[in-house]
Amino acid sequence: MSDRTIAAPAGGGLSPDGLLAGIARRSEAVLIPLGALLIGLAIFSLFLLTQGKSPAEYFALVYKAGFGTAFSWQNTLSRTAPLLLAALCVALPARLGLTVIGGEGAIVLGGVAVGALALPLSGFPAVIAIPVFLAAGALAGGLWIGAVGALRHWRGVNETIASLLMAYIAIALMNHLVEGPLRDPASLNKPSTHPLPDALRIGNIPGWDVHWGLVAGIVACIVSWVLIDRTTLGFAARVAGGNVRAAQVQGLPVGKLIVGFTALGGAFAGLAGAFEVAAVQGSANASLAAGYGYTGILIAFLARHNPLAIIPVAILLAGFEASSGLVQRRMGLPDASTLVLQGIVFTVILISDTAYGRWKLFSPERWRS
Repeated sequence: MSDRTIAAPAGGGLSPDGLLAGIARRSEAVLIPLGALLIGLAIFSLFLLTQGKSPAEYFALVYKAGFGTAFSWQNTLSRTAPLLLAALCVALPARLGLTVIGGEGAIVLGGVAVGALALPLSGFPAVIAIPVFLAAGALAGGLWIGAVGALRHWRGVNETIASLLMAYIAIALMNHLVEGPLRDPASLNKPSTHPLPDALRIGNIPGWDVHWGLVAGIVACIVSWVLIDRTTLGFAARVAGGNVRAAQVQGLPVGKLIVGFTALGGAFAGLAGAFEVAAVQGSANASLAAGYGYTGILIAFLARHNPLAIIPVAILLAGFEASSGLVQRRMGLPDASTLVLQGIVFTVILISDTAYGRWKLFSPERWRS
């Protein structure tokens, strides 16, 4: 997807017309996704009515379980951490016009990389082992999604199909390793890798029952925003995303940008998997394929691939996921109802993409004399 909200064109300056034009453009980038989200929630409400359920009760439970208490907030923020990093796996390549949807595979392999190092690093101090765990997870994810970028640039393979297929391959590879070469003999009912020693587990933020992956995700979003919006490298990526041929004519390293941004996005997703093992589960197993990579797609599109906007959107979606258990108990709705909601919202978001540039209210020319 090309970036339609890069910046106000040069020449707008600080004139009133230029300022209003910039506000109109940014308002469009906020209001259209927000409107799409509200429409999606309205359609989901109709779905609930067809099931004989009360939409008001549903959203009240979502608020209570996701945001109503300090415990709810901690539960939501714990789920936010992997979603932030998974969304960046989609958002960063999107700046080059690429649609990468295989972050789930990078998450899974990032977790397996940590699980594979549990025994080799068991005797090392935490100050050495934990950075190695995180680096291994990021490297596994970066290589996996970076390969998608390489296939796109050098062989012309569609990145959407390639990343999705490679996600399935990654999950199958994880199952093979966890149930075979890396399996802990003591894991009988649920095949897993050897557990990380307690001394090498990543702890929680002081005063919060939330692991440090949340901080890593927020920092990653801020760094990604600086990279995209405040560096020449990010500007080159936006130019290539808008028109690859023009970027090549200008001598920009399009191939390096494609591979680099896809690898960076994959590294963030792999880091999410590393935190899931080192901070949450303690070992790699089938629970790594929890769907964070697919939820990250919705978050990235809702945020218009803006790394800073990913933060509040991820918190919102994490709140919905955190409430699924309470909704199931109180209303008798299965966990899959959250997936129905996500599917409806994502469909509306895709349809709303056709609305950009069609509303005269948001047209920059309307505000220029």
